[in-house]
Amino acid sequence: MGMSIEDVAQKLKRSPQEVMTWETPNGASPTYAQLENLAYKVFKRPLAVFFLPAPPDEAPPTREFRTLPDADLEALHADTYLQIRKAHAFQITLKELFEGTHQNEPLIFRNFSLDAKRSIPVQASAVRKTLGISLDEQVRWKSDDIALKRWRGALEASGIFIFKAPFKQKEISGFCLPDTDFPLIYLNNSTTKTRQIFSLLHELSHLLLNVSGISKFDSSYVKRLPASERRIEKFCNEVAAEILIPSADFEGQIQDMPVNLELAQDHLFANLGSRYGVSREAVLRRLLDLGRVGQAFYEQKAKFWAGQTKPGSGGDWYASKNTYLSERLAREVVGRHYRNQISIEQASEFLGIKAKNFAGLEQRILQGSVA
Repeated sequence: MGMSIEDVAQKLKRSPQEVMTWETPNGASPTYAQLENLAYKVFKRPLAVFFLPAPPDEAPPTREFRTLPDADLEALHADTYLQIRKAHAFQITLKELFEGTHQNEPLIFRNFSLDAKRSIPVQASAVRKTLGISLDEQVRWKSDDIALKRWRGALEASGIFIFKAPFKQKEISGFCLPDTDFPLIYLNNSTTKTRQIFSLLHELSHLLLNVSGISKFDSSYVKRLPASERRIEKFCNEVAAEILIPSADFEGQIQDMPVNLELAQDHLFANLGSRYGVSREAVLRRLLDLGRVGQAFYEQKAKFWAGQTKPGSGGDWYASKNTYLSERLAREVVGRHYRNQISIEQASEFLGIKAKNFAGLEQRILQGSVA
């Protein structure tokens, strides 16, 4: 879970020395009550796990993801470990629910793959065409909510399952887990919709390269990666930017802007962001790629804008839970329950909720998804 002995001791209100003896071969053991606290409050595991002959065989993030520098992977919070574990659990759920066979065709991850040696604009255009979202449609969207809902819906319709969660480690933008049948993307819901949109397409690029990825909002980490991983992250950023902001259209939009864009007013970047349904930072990233602004200016403005923007807040538990779940998973579970194929208890387990909350969430699912 990425916790130190001191972290565990603090949660249990015990001394680090006592916890250390529990993890030492032939050392002391916790009481049963302490073991329950370790299982349910600290490590979020079934109690039975502690009685297995060996620990579960799970790949730690340091082995599973190579798109963050080692130091960043070692600094992942316990909550991020938990979100990754939940994502793996959802993949198991999907395989069980669909009986191991994906039900949706055509599948973008089977019919299309990215190649870092080919033209990025050509490939980005092909991805957009496969997703069925034209630029004319995109510029007519009236809000960030609509934009995120449409991009998310298009990816789900093409076979990618999208989940969200309010990460406690705010700097993590999201991650993805490839699979031959049930690839998924997990987004950090604790940020703005425009940033989630870019993260969504960045992780899609990872999946179309068949690479597990975990990403941060501050892209400066890319410079600290080994050369091969650095090329992957740079390529995925460029593909995501080209999908969202096609270069041919973008160059036409900026041709009348001031020559020195580092002196431009913020509203010019905001207006371009509104056209494409993206953040000001995404617009500035495109200008950086075109050589219209410098790296220092980009990093300074991106940091400043990040401090200005706040995610939306909501107090409806059922609405939030519906937002976090993949729409295709949720509707499949409710449909199978209606056909008497699974019980309320089974349906609730698939959705990761208690049975007493199923009726309220079911109503939200049937009303339709939110971004």
